[in-house]
Amino acid sequence: MLANGHAARMRGAEFVDPKVLGRIKNLELLARSVVDGFINGLHRAPHLGFSLDFAEHRGYEPGDDLRRIDWRVFARTDRFYVKQFEADSNANCVVALDVSTSMRYGSRGITKLDYGRYLAASLLYFSHTQRDRIGLVTFDTDIVDYVPASAKHLEFALFALDRIGEPRPGSLRAPVLKMTERLRRRGIVAIVSDLYDEADAVAEAIKPLRFQGHDVIVFHVLDPSEIEFPFEEASSFADLETGERIPIVPG
Repeated sequence: MLANGHAARMRGAEFVDPKVLGRIKNLELLARSVVDGFINGLHRAPHLGFSLDFAEHRGYEPGDDLRRIDWRVFARTDRFYVKQFEADSNANCVVALDVSTSMRYGSRGITKLDYGRYLAASLLYFSHTQRDRIGLVTFDTDIVDYVPASAKHLEFALFALDRIGEPRPGSLRAPVLKMTERLRRRGIVAIVSDLYDEADAVAEAIKPLRFQGHDVIVFHVLDPSEIEFPFEEASSFADLETGERIPIVPG
């Protein structure tokens, strides 16, 4: 399986064989193994979530670290303000996983949906370690499961990933539109799908999320046979969504 995203392979970090991950039945343990391995491969400061990038000022509240008070601002305004850094600005991170029929395909012992579940669990666990609010949406032609974004919803999200039901045909536009209506706070939305549609239709489907100000990341999950097409003889191929058979003669 391949997932196309913005993350590049980093020195010291290795991809884990999905077949090995498939032997781990506990999704939280699986996600922890992937995330811990990823973090250990990063050449960064020990406290990954701590950032020195200044974000904004906010009013002082009892209990705030006095070292964060901006005394220059106090001198100008006679009011206490603290410096807020990027790590203080916890984000909403929602993972939307395609669970439609086409995602159930796999040519090498692991399906696209299996890999998508591993990826979704790892993204959720990583965001949870960053103290972000996490949420989950599973969808086919409609929203199947919805776990609202919260700092306390990791267990609920992983449980939802464990109880994926019977396969149905899928689409992107309708469930994304409904998801946009439910996501009231702007944040990061990671869509994990095989994008079984035309490129223009996919771009059109995610427009509502972008219009609402969400940062959208799309992970395109494909089976190796869909990329390499290792077929040399004339064959009949079944559509993964409709079951319609199409004869193809490789050129």
